[in-house]
Amino acid sequence: MKVLVVSAHPDDETLGCGATLLKHRAEGDRLHWLIATQAHQPQWSASVIKEKLDEIGRVAKAYAMPAPFRLGFPSARLNPEYLSEAIRKISEVLAKVKPEVVYVVHGGDVHTDHQIVFQATAAALKPYAMARFGVRRLLSYETLSSTNAAAPVGGQAFVPTVFNDIGRLIDQKIKIMNLYKTEKQSGPGPRSSAAIRALAGFRGSTINARYAEAFMLVREVMS
Repeated sequence: MKVLVVSAHPDDETLGCGATLLKHRAEGDRLHWLIATQAHQPQWSASVIKEKLDEIGRVAKAYAMPAPFRLGFPSARLNPEYLSEAIRKISEVLAKVKPEVVYVVHGGDVHTDHQIVFQATAAALKPYAMARFGVRRLLSYETLSSTNAAAPVGGQAFVPTVFNDIGRLIDQKIKIMNLYKTEKQSGPGPRSSAAIRALAGFRGSTINARYAEAFMLVREVMS
């Protein structure tokens, strides 16, 4: 089975569904990664931008994924003006990969980059378009520091409907997150090892498991 994880920023996938990706890999599924934005000057220095690129390579290797699809939109600057271009570019990746399962950032996140990436992915995967790309399931994942920072009102709230027991994978997930040296935080920051473990423990308690990752099922096509 082919799996595509769509992230607005490089660390989104590990924070949101890193252990689930490891489970897919252990089951022999082929993983693919799409990163919508990239760091840019002058907001980041040239040395930090290079380090972020190196991090992406190390993380892709840790998941045994091929080089990610990088759309190149400016990080922290996505707005509705980019939506149509984002839909087109994401559709092109979907056509190349033909994934059965797609994971994408939550549409109600506080970060506008996440909002646009979710909207573009959902638009590319309209119900009648899913069969064309071979997609059976579209799920959104929560990203610490973005999902939990949004006001939980109306359609913005992350209300999980799918839970994945990640058992003993929490340490491996945290180890991969630590590869993001420019992003990780010390406790009690949301990108810290303590926060990652705490959220996984809370989600796990919902399904009587030690650790879990949670998702919202956006759409599923059953045959």
